[in-house]
Amino acid sequence: MAKESFDKEIQFLRMLSLTSGAYNRKQYAERLGISVHTFDKTQRRLKEIMQTVADQRSGSEQNKEMADLVRFQYGESAEPMLLFLFRAKSMKETEVQRLSVLLHTLQDQALTAMELLDACCADLPEDLALPDEKTIRSDLKYLEEVGVIRKEPGGRPYRYLLQQDVLTGLSVEEQLELYDFVDIMANTQVPSVQGYLLRDSLKKAIATSYPQEEATEPFIYKYHYYSRILDEAHLYTLLSAIRQRKHVQFLYYSPKKPSSYSSQNTNPRFEREAGGRSNRIVPLEVVYDHQYGRWYVIGFQGRRGFVKFRMEGITQLEEQDSIEEEYMLKLKQQWAEISRYSWLVDTGNTVTVQARFFHPQDGQRNFILDRVRLQGQWGTITPETDHTFLYEIQVNGITEIKPWLRSFGSSCEVIAPQRLRQEMIKEWKEIAQYYESVREDVQLPDDDEIE
Repeated sequence: MAKESFDKEIQFLRMLSLTSGAYNRKQYAERLGISVHTFDKTQRRLKEIMQTVADQRSGSEQNKEMADLVRFQYGESAEPMLLFLFRAKSMKETEVQRLSVLLHTLQDQALTAMELLDACCADLPEDLALPDEKTIRSDLKYLEEVGVIRKEPGGRPYRYLLQQDVLTGLSVEEQLELYDFVDIMANTQVPSVQGYLLRDSLKKAIATSYPQEEATEPFIYKYHYYSRILDEAHLYTLLSAIRQRKHVQFLYYSPKKPSSYSSQNTNPRFEREAGGRSNRIVPLEVVYDHQYGRWYVIGFQGRRGFVKFRMEGITQLEEQDSIEEEYMLKLKQQWAEISRYSWLVDTGNTVTVQARFFHPQDGQRNFILDRVRLQGQWGTITPETDHTFLYEIQVNGITEIKPWLRSFGSSCEVIAPQRLRQEMIKEWKEIAQYYESVREDVQLPDDDEIE
């Protein structure tokens, strides 16, 4: 799959999941910066991928529009639906067919590259081009690097065998316990896509001993921020660039702008101006906002200094040239000092925030205090009365800490700074207006009274 295609499909699925099918085809195409024809073509391709990967779908679902599947399936399954995109990422149809034959052939015996070449020539469909020795050796190198196969002891010619000791060396009960652990971690930790893929592999291995579905679904999770899962497509490229100290270049679409993508037309007659802005940065850090399910990349960009980008707006991400280790270390130290008091990634002026928290009613576990201790970062807690305690913290700006304070509702009173206190008062008054009773203003005539 071409990289441009993958970027487009990520933005396509993100928009469908965020809008729940609220727009028609033309509106979706305009917001994506592509033609209606390309929109239809992309939708058909994604449906084909999904139906190929998820072979358990019913016939009625196969006929549904993509937007309907995203809109209505969320409450029907605990499976992260958009994961099918990662299963098909960067794999051409010929690669899928060839790797499937290789893995199937290596299940029971160790074979050399030439023996596997003969197996591919015999088993691949007639309409596909037959591979040569160089292609097979390249496939074997890739499978060995990702840990799917291993070389058998001995000299040349090397013999390869499927590496499935993790599964075959465990009893059925141990496999089930391992599945439960992976299931919990994949649904509660980030990054999660690789955990979901491992979970699927274990599920298939366990299915032979426990065909009933209940055995592999003791827990039902519904914590799938689709944006979070889709953003992981860029995560490993950025982490690799940070480890290898490389510049990265990408096209960025700000979340504030209506367009989130623009097609790359090769024909100059139809070339349009891209809505995104080209950026070249030294990536320093990747930050995850657990509250909103957002990924951020922090970097350094020449005259602009330290910059922050939401990962959902990044397309056409590419690694570029390397930088000196000392320079990278210096930038990281500077960022560590600047972000010392950042609640997340805010680099505004440092302010001291004070808030009073109220204990729950007598007899209840003090979950308010427990939560402040767990999530309150470097803030200090001081007991005040039998029913309250004070919380104080220095932070860069008040934008990022405000949603956290607001989430405590009536159990939290902001004391300082005054600006934050007044903003919270104003917000709560607006919310109160939304929930004002209108019932008392309704006067039903006598003959319409409810019996």
